[in-house]
Amino acid sequence: MPHKPHHFRPLLWLVALAFFMQALDSTIVNTALPAMARSLGESPLRMQSVVIAYMLTMATVIPASGWLADRVGTRRTFFSAIFLFTVGSMLCAASHTLDQLVAARVLQGMGGAMLLPVGRLTILRALPRELFLPAMSFITVPGLLGPLIGPTLGGWLVQWASWHWIFLINVPIGLVGGIATLKVMPDLRGEARRFDLAGYVLLSLGMVTLSIAMDGLAELGLRQATVVVLLLFGFACICAYWLHAARKADPLFSPELFTVVSFRVGVLGNLFARIGSGSMPFLLPLLLQLSLGYTPGQSGMMMIPVALAAMSVKRITTPLIRRYGYRRVLVSNTILVGLLMASFALGGAGEPLWLRLLQLACFGAVNSLQFTSMNTLALKDMSQRLASSGNSLLSMVMMLAMSLGVACAGALLTGFSDVLGSPGDRLPAFHATFICVGLITSCAAWIFWQLPDDEPHREHQPDLASINEG
Repeated sequence: MPHKPHHFRPLLWLVALAFFMQALDSTIVNTALPAMARSLGESPLRMQSVVIAYMLTMATVIPASGWLADRVGTRRTFFSAIFLFTVGSMLCAASHTLDQLVAARVLQGMGGAMLLPVGRLTILRALPRELFLPAMSFITVPGLLGPLIGPTLGGWLVQWASWHWIFLINVPIGLVGGIATLKVMPDLRGEARRFDLAGYVLLSLGMVTLSIAMDGLAELGLRQATVVVLLLFGFACICAYWLHAARKADPLFSPELFTVVSFRVGVLGNLFARIGSGSMPFLLPLLLQLSLGYTPGQSGMMMIPVALAAMSVKRITTPLIRRYGYRRVLVSNTILVGLLMASFALGGAGEPLWLRLLQLACFGAVNSLQFTSMNTLALKDMSQRLASSGNSLLSMVMMLAMSLGVACAGALLTGFSDVLGSPGDRLPAFHATFICVGLITSCAAWIFWQLPDDEPHREHQPDLASINEG
């Protein structure tokens, strides 16, 4: 008897709910940072660790999520993810200091890191192959809605209730998700392979150390010599991992992945282009609230054009790539994204509202085109044997890049505030920061220039709707 789509509908709704919860929490915090800073007695320019802790934890846990699902089963792993995420959310709401909040965000990130990879793995194994792409398209929609309503919902919750509610709203969703997991999630296991613990430790140490070094001057107050040592140690760990992977039979991520040109360019392009893009959800709400006088609710509403434009541009992404090829689209669009980031340095209190909305919408459109093109490029030529490992590495790099982006933006903003700004006027510091992150992003165009210029002749393109944009 053939499988029918409605047989799997409860499972798809469960994974979609988890994806929505994770995507919502990735964006809802940004508009609440100034209010959280006031409540905790901190400077708003020292709150980036709340975002970095979540993203960096996700980056370090993602590589282990597939192994955990194979080892203990998809049901237990998925339930544990929801449990950790929900408990972490409650602890975030109960935090009275910045250190407590950061620690709770780490716990929340551990759960969030496993939600989408384990859910996607379950769908891949449970559904017939012909239903996989429609299923992935279905669960991707809530992930797109999360960034759409997250900043607005966060702003209004802060304005009309308190910042604690941006975490407490996860509790009923988590309870429903946990009960549903026990009822509808199949308990699937994969081949019990040996986990590359040494490689995982090296890679995690490298990522964590680099992020701490980037954030060291801005928020942690580390001395320059300490930051240099941390940077060197982080790069040494990353290099040591690849030397380790080259001689190990079954490494965490095989160096063979980087023999595929499209994957190599796509991953490196993701890493450096997202450093700039990852800083914008952090910088824009701070700019609007600290320098332009917006309330949290108004600041959240201003993010709606970004999300709407990001969703609307999906329809033209595939035709653009088929007509002009990945190289032309990504080189030109990367420069355009960088220029639009830098254009926020031209704004001020007297800028007309319609112009600011148009600027935000244009940025959302080209940024969405960038994410979809980069992710599809990285995965399009992966063999079936390397696809799972390549997808995990791409997800890890995306989270790491967003963490580094926030850390970089925080360091730049703090540094420029000391030189250009004053406690009452941070606008020049914001302008200088936008110019810098725009330049960083534009430089990533050189990476995409390394692609061969023969892509328009390719007939097959992956299903862009099923690509996770993180």
